[in-house]
Amino acid sequence: MRTDFTQEQFDLRRALRRLLVERCDVRGAVAGPDGYDAGLWGLLGGQLGLAGLAVPEAYGGAGCPPGELALACEETGRALAPSPLFATAALAAPLLVRLGTDTQKETLLPRVADGTLTATLATPGAALPLALGLTGDQRGGAWAGGGRAGGVQARPRGGPDGGWLLYGEADRVLDGHSAGLLLVAARTGGYPRARTLLFLVRGEGSARGDGGRASGDGGRASGDAPVRGGARTVRVRRPSLDETRPLARVQLRDQPAELLGYDDPGAVLGALAATGRTAAAVLAAEAVGAAAYSLDRTVAYVRQREQFGRPIGSFQAVQHRLADLYVRVRAARSAAYYAAWGPAAGGLALAQCLDALGAVAADAIQLHGGTGFTWEHEAHLYFKRATADALLFGPPHRLRTHAARSDALFEGVAV
Repeated sequence: MRTDFTQEQFDLRRALRRLLVERCDVRGAVAGPDGYDAGLWGLLGGQLGLAGLAVPEAYGGAGCPPGELALACEETGRALAPSPLFATAALAAPLLVRLGTDTQKETLLPRVADGTLTATLATPGAALPLALGLTGDQRGGAWAGGGRAGGVQARPRGGPDGGWLLYGEADRVLDGHSAGLLLVAARTGGYPRARTLLFLVRGEGSARGDGGRASGDGGRASGDAPVRGGARTVRVRRPSLDETRPLARVQLRDQPAELLGYDDPGAVLGALAATGRTAAAVLAAEAVGAAAYSLDRTVAYVRQREQFGRPIGSFQAVQHRLADLYVRVRAARSAAYYAAWGPAAGGLALAQCLDALGAVAADAIQLHGGTGFTWEHEAHLYFKRATADALLFGPPHRLRTHAARSDALFEGVAV
């Protein structure tokens, strides 16, 4: 397996890094109603074509393998750029490609590819890593809720037009308050014979609230905003630990929906698992970018900060600490690239990269001294990203445990 970068990949990284340095205002973006800068997203998704990297050329995309998307997300991770890139390109687009009918692909994928349509995957509660097959066995489909477990339920609409109606709630939907298209996982067929399918819910006509926007008291969110009206879909942005990756509560009240693809639960679970492996590799690269930037900023700081008449970076204890972090970042980058370019399980790479980001971000706060603890400094943003991603997509020990069980690493070994 070769991971040498092509000239096109170098050019993409260079152009993307320059654009993010010039245009990315993290705090200003998260304070907006969408949680990201729409103008910057227009440049990222449309002009640079990041939204269409994983979309086949027949539908207006670039048709690239996961490596290109991983490289792009490594750069957005460096800047902690708030955008719907991950939810749209790494979660929703691959599912549309794998499961959509010809008509659905021809209608939706060109708009996804040019960045005019954002999308996300909606699963109940904390079920996202389980739905993607990252932390447990997804085959039973119990993670989708239904029956006594809550979640989202689907029933045939009836009548000459057919269709489906969705009822229930998903309360940790990535970019769920702003996405133009929701891919909702729901249980169908009744509790004894329930099966999990994906449904398309358009964002138009939804009632929206903004309960997670930073307020003027230092960025603390006040709670879910009330939403009025009798809309069948209510989407509310929720307060979240990492404001750069906004979450939303999506409530469905007999919402008309369109089945994604065909009534084939096996194909749905297979598509979710394949999407999970790619999404984990992309997310791992994003974490590596954040860890590398946080380490670079810390190294630059300790070279300038003086104590006892000399830079603190000249102290051997500080040098050893930074050397250990450097090794962790390099190892994590290797794991992320291997998962993005090869057949390796993305869950293991994601676990290693999240651990590396957490360690680097925590030590960055410590090595920055008093200023590292302040709200105005950016160090805490990287620590929050590491913690929030571990909660949303992991945690790392569950990613490793599931990978070990899947490969039967401890079969026959007494523990």
